[in-house]
Amino acid sequence: MLELDVIDDPAQAALALDPIKRRLLAELAAPASAATLAGRVGLTRQKVNYHLRALEDHQLVEPVEERQWGGLTERLMVATATSYVVSPAALGPIGADPARSRDQLSASYLIALAARIVREVGELWRAARRNEKPLATLSFDTIVCFRSPAERAAFTADLTNAITSLAARYHDETAPHGRPHRLVVASYPAPGRAKS
Repeated sequence: MLELDVIDDPAQAALALDPIKRRLLAELAAPASAATLAGRVGLTRQKVNYHLRALEDHQLVEPVEERQWGGLTERLMVATATSYVVSPAALGPIGADPARSRDQLSASYLIALAARIVREVGELWRAARRNEKPLATLSFDTIVCFRSPAERAAFTADLTNAITSLAARYHDETAPHGRPHRLVVASYPAPGRAKS
């Protein structure tokens, strides 16, 4: 089971967002049978089997064990990931795209950038798993509490200068085997900590 998977198929996304199927996925963090799930979610075993078949057809659950009980076969199923993120790729042309934003300081641009990260890294990660290779990434997350808007502006200028200097030092467009990496730096008020 993956820790996290990115859903980019519209049909798969629709299934994962369906309230009943979403509940079944949450219950399947550990293997369970249709009969066990039926008791947990308050549905008949037949209804649970119906939903499990749809989830299995779209690779959101998979069988991990089969047990014989008299003349019946009981299948234990598990979710393919602990959690899921729906990529904007699942929305096709209406998915968020930073290229459509005119204001690079707006919240909508930041959200579109985050959506592009989900789409691009999801595609790269899927390909890396298919090829049984690691995917090199770098993530940094911190909270900075500024004493004033002037300090925030100074920090922004310093950060911009540092990134510009580092990019100039390490970027080599002519490297024969070089691989471009996208760098995104974002800042927004930390939820629950913003002051009025």
